[in-house]
Amino acid sequence: MAEGETTLPLVSVVVVNYRGVTDTVTCLRALAEDLDYPRLELICVDNASGGGEAAKIRAAVPSAKVVESPVNSGFAGGCNLGARAAQGSVLAFLNNDARPGKNWARAAVDELRAQPTVAAVASKVLDWEGTGTDFVDGGLTWFGMGYKRHAGAPLAEVPAAEHEVAKDVLFGTGSAMFVRSAVFAELGGFDERFFMFYEDVDLGWRLNLRGWRVRYVPGSVAFHRHHATMSEVDAPETGRETFLLERNALAALYKNLSDETLAKVLPAALALAVRRATARGDIDATQLDLERGVTAVETDPIAVPRTTLAGMLAIDQFVELMPSLAESRAIEQSARVRTDADLIPLLRKALEPAYPLPRYLDAHEILVEAFGIDGVFGRRRRVLVITGDAISERMAGPAIRAWNIAGVLSAEHDVRLVTVNPLAAPPPAPFPVSAARKRDLTEPIDWAEIVIVQGHVLEMAPSLKKEQSHKIVVCDLYDPMHLELLEQGKSAPDDRRAADLAGVTKVLDAQLERGDFFLCASERQRLLWLGHLAALGRLSPRLYDADPTTQSLLAVVPFGLSAQPPVRTGPGLRATLDGVAETDHVILWAGGIYSWFDPLTLVHAIDRLRHRRGDVRLVFLGMRHPNPEVAEMDIGTRTVQLADRLGLTGKHVFFNEQWVPYEERQNWLLDSDCGVTTHFEHVETTFAFRTRVLDYLWSGLPIVTTDGDAFADLIRQERLGVVVPAEDPEALADALDRALYDTEFAEGCRERIADVATRFTWPKALEPLVEFCRDPRPAADRLPGSADLVITEPLRGTELVRRDVALVKEYLADGGPKELARRVAGRVLKVARRGRPNA
Repeated sequence: MAEGETTLPLVSVVVVNYRGVTDTVTCLRALAEDLDYPRLELICVDNASGGGEAAKIRAAVPSAKVVESPVNSGFAGGCNLGARAAQGSVLAFLNNDARPGKNWARAAVDELRAQPTVAAVASKVLDWEGTGTDFVDGGLTWFGMGYKRHAGAPLAEVPAAEHEVAKDVLFGTGSAMFVRSAVFAELGGFDERFFMFYEDVDLGWRLNLRGWRVRYVPGSVAFHRHHATMSEVDAPETGRETFLLERNALAALYKNLSDETLAKVLPAALALAVRRATARGDIDATQLDLERGVTAVETDPIAVPRTTLAGMLAIDQFVELMPSLAESRAIEQSARVRTDADLIPLLRKALEPAYPLPRYLDAHEILVEAFGIDGVFGRRRRVLVITGDAISERMAGPAIRAWNIAGVLSAEHDVRLVTVNPLAAPPPAPFPVSAARKRDLTEPIDWAEIVIVQGHVLEMAPSLKKEQSHKIVVCDLYDPMHLELLEQGKSAPDDRRAADLAGVTKVLDAQLERGDFFLCASERQRLLWLGHLAALGRLSPRLYDADPTTQSLLAVVPFGLSAQPPVRTGPGLRATLDGVAETDHVILWAGGIYSWFDPLTLVHAIDRLRHRRGDVRLVFLGMRHPNPEVAEMDIGTRTVQLADRLGLTGKHVFFNEQWVPYEERQNWLLDSDCGVTTHFEHVETTFAFRTRVLDYLWSGLPIVTTDGDAFADLIRQERLGVVVPAEDPEALADALDRALYDTEFAEGCRERIADVATRFTWPKALEPLVEFCRDPRPAADRLPGSADLVITEPLRGTELVRRDVALVKEYLADGGPKELARRVAGRVLKVARRGRPNA
């Protein structure tokens, strides 16, 4: 093999032989001689062909492993038998009446290696001469019949975009397809109850439901003589093919459709199957004179074609299979992570009748309308947003964020917002809002398909943390809680402080280990969380290969602001606070006072500024957090004491004790002249996202802020206010003076703010989350059955001896005979524990 070829995965090609040894030998020889792929394992399953065909295959193609089946288990069973004998990390299935193109395997493997979220590759299958199409795309009718779009059409008449461009498909044709071995095993392979027909549709459907992708790769070409090996008993007039098609379509529907969709589709599909059966034989009620009640000829025999009877018996057999199908359905429905709506694009033209039979088309139209089939696949997804913050008229940052996430997503999906805190008179909402204790979360989580969590919420929902959980989990990491705690817990004893930090870090670790999609508030935070993900081992080769940018795993979703400009709805701070006049110049601190902020320097700055600007007023919007679980912090008390000591309280500094209701905050903002936020210089600042600054942008207030966080960079770059050094009251006083009294500067800030604010509206900010929820999938490393394609072969023979000699030299150089003896003793102990050689 050429350099680098050993890094290719081993591909096990399974060919099933029926009674047709000549075709099978031709196929196997083409695989062995014509294929441009160096690492192949050829497996031929002889499906009880008889006549010594297995021996003939062994003699004709000695390189092939022949597996003999005592019974004909059909294409599904034969392929599964071959897969169980395979050693490769990639399985390939090729009909024995097909031949591969030179690049058939290499193109497919390249796609599997390049895209870790692709589980199966559908080859481009042409007729034997290469001028007509057999498979270039798949489709699925609403009544369950998978079909090959463009099959039988001359290749020249098929639009190039349909067959020359790679695309995601619902399924690949079993006549020429590839699938990851570990994923195939995870799903239990093909459903052997299908025997043949639609087992490939069913497999592709299940792969898609579990979050995997099936990819059509036009560079992987095979050639097929359609039905060339079908026996005489399989001829259309026998009804056997009709029977299998009808039965298997119903079985695939029953297994894979959601409860809601199945409730509408299955009755219509059964009725349509009956009409197809009678239409094939051109039979209706008039032939029995049932409508007129004539009895003279009621005992006369009626000729029923085999194809009609086959359709009716298919329904009968479907009923017989329902107990075992119900078990399979339970597995598939519990494992699915994608909705029926997600798969609509892959169905292509689901409402097509598919059969141009007399009387059938009328029935198709009647049933589609009567059961509302045209809208049944468009059901909205179920999204659950859980917050640990209080939801009420007075909401803090986490609750505000959760509220707006629910609001934006509710335009496209069914959304519930749940708080694990008490619920107190929330504002009107276009989505249900409720409170839940830990034990009450089971029902909403069971209901949801996507669960969005914040803070400590995941700890209250252990079912979501389990490895086997198939829910899509989005973790909102906009608040780096562990960095906040470094500041917040400074007054606590050292041992308690360390334990609290370890606990919060563990909570974050659990989210980062479980999540399928993560949200952060800034590019700075994105770097922080990428480092955390890397430390936990989540940035694996599989995740990286799926998306080297990692944008599909971790997206910047800043805190947002309303898309509607603020409109006064009632009295603001000037009418509420005694001592603030209409002509005063007001600085607003639009939020609570927490340990990581520095309001003390701000109060000192006001003390300096008041001597030259007697009408300056500083207002703290809310001192008491609306979430009763958030304890008052010492910094708030110290700020009030400082203002009291300097004689500023009630004259130049005002503390609003109660939190202003969220829907009324604009009245206070519109009464202000500039917004301020000050903080210390520490690591929390580096990665913080000061949500109150967005309210300043929303209301067009010039901003004065301490340097060091992401918003300071924005304010400096876009000239939205003034950025000052930390803990510098003189610089802060000068900055506030300029923002309040330099009218030309303030007006320029307002004009620039109006433009920048549009970037932070909630619909704009949440775009990455909206896009994810439109096509939600598990993270690449959480896909079921995922495994590496290329595995290092164990050393054997002379290579093993060379390795051991090199290790002896290394140990002697490092520590002499003692080090060598220690290493050898350790290796002997490992071998004894594992019970196997060369451990």
